[in-house]
Amino acid sequence: MVFSSPTGRNKQSPFGTSDDRKKGVPTFRLQPKNPPPPSMPSADDLLESAKVVALPMHTRFRGVKVREALIFSGPAGWGEFAPFVEYEDAEAKTWLAAGIEAAYLGPPAPVRDSVRVNATVPAVPAEEVAGLIARYPGVDTVKVKVAEPGQSLADDVERVAAARDLVGTVRIDANGGWSVQQAIEAVAAIGDVEYVEQPCATVEELAQVRRAVSVPIAADESIRRAGDPMRVAALDAADIAVLKVAPLGGMRALVALAERLPMDVVVSSALDTAVGMAAGIGAAAALPDLDRACGLGTGEFFVRDVARSFRIEHGTVRPRRVEPGIDLPLASAERTRWWHERLRRCHDLLTRR
Repeated sequence: MVFSSPTGRNKQSPFGTSDDRKKGVPTFRLQPKNPPPPSMPSADDLLESAKVVALPMHTRFRGVKVREALIFSGPAGWGEFAPFVEYEDAEAKTWLAAGIEAAYLGPPAPVRDSVRVNATVPAVPAEEVAGLIARYPGVDTVKVKVAEPGQSLADDVERVAAARDLVGTVRIDANGGWSVQQAIEAVAAIGDVEYVEQPCATVEELAQVRRAVSVPIAADESIRRAGDPMRVAALDAADIAVLKVAPLGGMRALVALAERLPMDVVVSSALDTAVGMAAGIGAAAALPDLDRACGLGTGEFFVRDVARSFRIEHGTVRPRRVEPGIDLPLASAERTRWWHERLRRCHDLLTRR
């Protein structure tokens, strides 16, 4: 997909490439076969409709109790710009590309009308697990966070066991928190799981763990925060790829990467609002092959969302267009300025030649 630059020349967008267009248009056509691409919106265009929200959460997740996000509208709907606050602009710019794609192009054509999702359990005490899973009606898979700083392996074992008592399939996510040896010991102690997501920080470490254990290994950060996401495949470091729309630069970029990776794919959220979740579900709905439950039910974490959260029915969600409400939990004036300035910097990086 391309956008038109202000000079009239087409500039490749951060979320894929388009087919070459024929220069000539026969005079007998009323309209070109391929209409010209939309113009890349300016930062002022995006900020004209922008709203910065601060969403309270039921449970702390990734160290966050209030999730901030900037949302904006375009001709195709709404987009979200919500890279985590610690991310540098060079990394955050792909999140802006994803938001622009959603607002100005909309989702790719779907091949399914529903997406199976998993429940997500943060690093809570084992006695809180049942209440959290109850928010996900009909799910048959749960992802449990492990390797939380300040907690022990015994805490992880108890939390996973509590989830296993309630749901048939359990997967765990360490967010790169273990060394190779710690990962090997933890996998043995925790027992049977569907897969272990990002047990260690580097691709090389994932490959070492994969050779040492029989449980499948999934890569998340080693793909979405990597200069070359294909290194995971090149080093035989994972069995499953966990893909997220915003860090990869958009729905079409995710679908294109999924087609290149020689492994199963799971689409997951990046603690998205309902606007970002619509993009994640849109990408999952467009994948030709999708055999595992996706991490697209995290709207349950929010006390309030920007719009009606995606309702989980029989363990699935359905793609739909999201329209934010009028009475939004807006961020403070100071935080709003911070997000506006961040968007301008990232937009400059996206459009710089």
